[in-house]
Amino acid sequence: MSDAIELDAYLQRIGYHDALSPDLSTLRALAVAHAAAIPFENLDPLCGVPVQLQPAALERKLLHEGRGGYCFEQNLLFAAALRAIGFSVRGLIARVLWNQPEDAVTAQTHMLLRVEADGESWLTDVGFGSMNLAGALRLEPGVAQATALEPFRLLEQGGEWRMQACVRGDWLTLYRFDLRPREFIDYVVANHYVSTYPSSNFVLHLIAARTTRDRRLTLRDREFTVRRPGMEPERRTLRDGAETCRVLEQEFGLRLPDRDVLMRRLDALPAA
Repeated sequence: MSDAIELDAYLQRIGYHDALSPDLSTLRALAVAHAAAIPFENLDPLCGVPVQLQPAALERKLLHEGRGGYCFEQNLLFAAALRAIGFSVRGLIARVLWNQPEDAVTAQTHMLLRVEADGESWLTDVGFGSMNLAGALRLEPGVAQATALEPFRLLEQGGEWRMQACVRGDWLTLYRFDLRPREFIDYVVANHYVSTYPSSNFVLHLIAARTTRDRRLTLRDREFTVRRPGMEPERRTLRDGAETCRVLEQEFGLRLPDRDVLMRRLDALPAA
């Protein structure tokens, strides 16, 4: 299946106007622009709407309808844009360990990308929500690598890799993975699980995130948080579905879907 997309529409959506070349500087700049412009959000699973991963569906939702999405949508779209520019891109899959014990056995439910640029391999990931990479990491273990926000690093043992971020002085693992390229069907199966399984966080909770050059915005149910490097997080609890919609529109830049259905679901969310 071809993953070709409307590159001009993508560049307009993320506000990218510089020259394009399949090199590291372009890769990093695109990742930063993408993370700031296209928020992480799970409104479709929350409202019982199927999540489609075909290129036409991604274009319609993320480029033309003013929506965001979660890892499969975000990284499939990003991969298609990178390939259109001339990058060599392979999709990987990971087991999420964020807020989990290091030895937890979790399902393979997260997508990330391996990209070749400037004669080296890089990892990029515009779909990890509250800890979005918004950049690219050299595929090199044990080295802290700076980003505009937190430093990240990769660890490797026996062919298994871990992605970590330094959060307030502690190295925390986001997920573990290997370097075997995955097929589109692997993401289709994982997407179906996380978007329909009754106990999935994406079915039970509202989750939204947006990463800019100087802050991270997150929303889980009605708790809205702004995090800036070196500063205490700013948190506030939203009153109801109406205020939640305003935050989704104003802070995350989302054009909301069916408001009646969404309002009923938001009003049913826990207050904290």
